[in-house]
Amino acid sequence: MDRKKVSAFLGVHGLARSKRLERVRACSTETSGSTTEMQPERTILTSLPELKTDRKLRVLSGVQPTGTLHLGNYLGAIQQWVKNQDKFDNFFTIVDLHAITLPHDPKALRQSSMTTAALYLACGLDPKTSSIFLQSHVPAHAELTWLLNCATPIGWLERMVQYKEKARKAGENVSVGLLDYPVLMAADILLYQADLVPVGDDQNQHLELARNIRGRFKNLYDKRGKRRVFKEPKTLLQKDVARVMALDDGTKKMSKSDESDNSRINLLDPPDVIARKIKRCKTDSIAGLQFDNPERPECNNLLTIYQGVTGIPKEDIAAEFADSNFGTIKKVLTEALVEKLTPIQTTYGELMEDQTYLKQVLRNGAERANSVASDTLAKAQSSMGFVTLDDIAE
Repeated sequence: MDRKKVSAFLGVHGLARSKRLERVRACSTETSGSTTEMQPERTILTSLPELKTDRKLRVLSGVQPTGTLHLGNYLGAIQQWVKNQDKFDNFFTIVDLHAITLPHDPKALRQSSMTTAALYLACGLDPKTSSIFLQSHVPAHAELTWLLNCATPIGWLERMVQYKEKARKAGENVSVGLLDYPVLMAADILLYQADLVPVGDDQNQHLELARNIRGRFKNLYDKRGKRRVFKEPKTLLQKDVARVMALDDGTKKMSKSDESDNSRINLLDPPDVIARKIKRCKTDSIAGLQFDNPERPECNNLLTIYQGVTGIPKEDIAAEFADSNFGTIKKVLTEALVEKLTPIQTTYGELMEDQTYLKQVLRNGAERANSVASDTLAKAQSSMGFVTLDDIAE
């Protein structure tokens, strides 16, 4: 694929000229000859005044390469990464080590790892401003996890909500890796001295655990604080970011692990599949459409997805569809999804055909990630009393 084409796409986030999407174009502004989407304002809920610095704040986040990325991954995470990538020093990883805590297909893992990397780029992440890499390409993740394991009480892990839920489903087949998942996540965060970690409500407990593990490590091996091995990460919790629920059940999150493919919109779903899934999604028999009615989770979900895809303010959508039926929102939502995902799918296809470029992006990202992570690992090893290679260097 021509790299100039990729760069051009990464700098353009325009919306197609669909008559039914006039409202979307009204929410756009022309910048340097290209169209840039105006998304709803996001409020960062973190102690930013405490983090004043002359450098860019560092952000760390990632997605598991299990199955194909779906609309929930995009609206809830990747779209925000793209929007904010020029503001921060970014490390975006494909967390393939996290993908093996449950039985998996090795061939599928290899394929989905490359697919996820291509989708990162196709969605708009720019390797010039963001380090994009596979977690397993940085050995320090596994090494630091072991060091942190030896400082983490097992009771902390047994209390984790996600472990309890997944362990019940796995039964006797539950792995040590599933229990240890949060410690690996803590290592992911602490290795890169991240200032901010964007998380959803369901992941906030894991970030709290990472902070607790950091505190325990400090008390055990750095009581005087001279070494400053790990920076304390802050939560980048954002308001008004779309929480996308399953199409067949508005009370549960859209998920790659859901057995029914009809429960989600995958980023690579073709237009006819998108139309079929939206047409068949669960609805109710109440007249009119409205946000935030706990008795109508599916209605709220469709409106929320429409808001996330188009960027139209919530109050405007509420007014427009107050007297509409599900047939109306399904039609306009289908068109909006196709308009949004088609350019992503086109660029994804070009990237997958140019494996040389894709692999180079991952190598470059891994090189920078290893540089930062190995330095942090060496500090942790030294604090715990290990003789490091630097100690015996000639």
